[in-house]
Amino acid sequence: MDKPIVVTVPHKLGAEAAKARVSKGIERLRTDLDKLARTEVHWTGNTADLQVSALGHTVNAQLDVQNDLLRIEVRVLGLLSGLLNKLSDSLISNVKGSLRLEHSPPKS
Repeated sequence: MDKPIVVTVPHKLGAEAAKARVSKGIERLRTDLDKLARTEVHWTGNTADLQVSALGHTVNAQLDVQNDLLRIEVRVLGLLSGLLNKLSDSLISNVKGSLRLEHSPPKS
């Protein structure tokens, strides 16, 4: 396996609320990829082990939900690792969007 990509995203949700949002995001991913890929997720406490397999390739990820931080570690084999490195900024942006608190208008 190649070197993993590790992304950490701070949040102010607390572990329970962050886990609920992460869980919803994983279920959306599973629904979106249902016809194209096989996805498996196993939760142990606040840690999810996620595996997505498609077209002969597998991506493994571990998501650790903490009170003020989400840590994501993604591992891929060979050719996909170069692509994933290029997509890490997108991953960070999507995770931050998923954890973002509801928008409230600025106060005057």
